[in-house]
Amino acid sequence: MTDQIAAISGAGLGLRRSLLDELGEVGLDEVQFLEVAPENWIGVGGRLGSALRAYTERFPFVCHGLSLSIGSTDPLDMALLTDIRAFMRSHNISVYSEHLSYCSDSGHLYDLLPIPFTEEAVRHVAQRVGQVQDFLGQRIALENASYYCAPQQEMSEIDFINAVVAEADCDLLLDVNNIYVNSINHRYDPYDFLARLPLEQAVYVHVAGHYNEAEDLRVDTHGADVIDPVWGLLQAAYGLCGPLPTLLERDFNIPPLPQLLEEVGTIRQLQQACVSQRPAELLSGRKGA
Repeated sequence: MTDQIAAISGAGLGLRRSLLDELGEVGLDEVQFLEVAPENWIGVGGRLGSALRAYTERFPFVCHGLSLSIGSTDPLDMALLTDIRAFMRSHNISVYSEHLSYCSDSGHLYDLLPIPFTEEAVRHVAQRVGQVQDFLGQRIALENASYYCAPQQEMSEIDFINAVVAEADCDLLLDVNNIYVNSINHRYDPYDFLARLPLEQAVYVHVAGHYNEAEDLRVDTHGADVIDPVWGLLQAAYGLCGPLPTLLERDFNIPPLPQLLEEVGTIRQLQQACVSQRPAELLSGRKGA
């Protein structure tokens, strides 16, 4: 785990504007960190800006970008990066992540689209990540993204992710729901995929719900409860790399806050179970050595 995330731990929740009032009574014993998309808050003042400031003074935060379009052939949006850097410094936020995808082509496309799994794309993305890291003065994390087609595919998804993270020398935002969704849609073993990721570079984790479009099609929506197979993948991830800070994503169909906090509580329970089990596993390993 890199030292830039020392300030976050435990179980987190995505801060949505609809939750601003309700979360006011929640403390660090229930939610240990929060996440925002900086694009949704940059330049926001007045009551909403003051409310955000109140939260960033109470909770550790991470930034999860939506619009950097790291895989695009368009020039990097340096004005956006300038705003993101200023926003993070203003709110004392040290972690920035983005999706391993693109969302622009001579203008914003308002969707996260898959980067072709090619050697050329690996070099292109790595070069752009290097630019971003140099500009921000820190490492960034890329999230393994959900996708529904693989245009111009020359290498596997897992090989592509590993190559990008290695060549870019960046971190990984591990999304276990995206692994599950992709494993159904593209017919692979999610546990094997998880084990082959560069988990030594993982800095935090996303867990979320999705939509069952058909028997063989899942859609990553962040609009439903987390299902048992995804909780199982999260538990397996902890077994491989320890109880990394983990954030519950919920973007719409947001239930009452107590229901959200139950899922955040499930994250904490799995983390605590991992902590209690790992010493026994290590001792067992020593005995068998």
